[in-house]
Amino acid sequence: MKSYFLFFINLFLASSVAFAQETTFSEEEIAIDKFTDGTLTMPSDVENPPLVIFIQGSGLTNRDGNQSGMQSNFSKKIAHQLAENKIASFRFDKRSIKAKELNLETISFDDFITDVENILNYFKKESFSKYVIAGHSQGSLIGMIAAKDNADAFISLAGPGESIDSLLAKQLSAQLPQLKDDITKSLQEIKITGSTSDYPKIFEMVFHPKNQAFLSSWMKYDPSEEIAKLKIPVLVINGTNDAQVKEEQAKILHKAALNSELVLLENMNHVFREIVSNDLTKNYQTYNNPELPLHPELIPVLTDFIKNLEIK
Repeated sequence: MKSYFLFFINLFLASSVAFAQETTFSEEEIAIDKFTDGTLTMPSDVENPPLVIFIQGSGLTNRDGNQSGMQSNFSKKIAHQLAENKIASFRFDKRSIKAKELNLETISFDDFITDVENILNYFKKESFSKYVIAGHSQGSLIGMIAAKDNADAFISLAGPGESIDSLLAKQLSAQLPQLKDDITKSLQEIKITGSTSDYPKIFEMVFHPKNQAFLSSWMKYDPSEEIAKLKIPVLVINGTNDAQVKEEQAKILHKAALNSELVLLENMNHVFREIVSNDLTKNYQTYNNPELPLHPELIPVLTDFIKNLEIK
């Protein structure tokens, strides 16, 4: 009898915990337009919370921060933990995910900016106290451009401070220093004319003709110039163990911004996990492990910044 009683007590407690977790926030699937589908995460029992619009990085990245063969759920985890701190968020699939369905032959960098502007316009019809744009990696540049004159604050998460042509020149030349001049010439030709037929074939994946129009549209923007145009509060976050975007890039953004706070999180990598090892293999293994918790300081830093906007 006693064992049955304990069983039902434990079952009740487990159900109560699950119920409490479920009612911490609610989620709604929203189609902004034919290009943009996403998830609105709303904290429970909070009137007019601040809203964070989360922009993903490069590649075919979905709303949760995942790609084919890479599932880390970092964006989903951030959304849920922000909701636990009474902050709403909207995360969305990049338009490139729907390119085939919509028969989109070309996508430009400006299309990504337009998508975020449309998201902002959609939610400004609702009663949120503040509108914050947060962009991860490539999404940082998209976000800072869309945020100008439209948002209350901007957050850069592992965002480059240099233009994409400058970064590509350094990264590709580091692999094959003997091709440095050819690489630089090819990138300059794309930047100026929009295309090139003369490029190192070993870097076909980068310079493929199908990629050149997008690269050209991306090269038009220099992150350090764009962030300097913002008159709103800016938070620049980078991890010290980010294998893709080094902390020096965050320092470039911070220096260029008019009103920014720089936070370098010790041992955080590109997908917001804490990893002490300098082993690149171990670092990249975290990209495909959704069970790993976020870096313990990430959510407190985001929450403090956003809630301080409410006071100002």
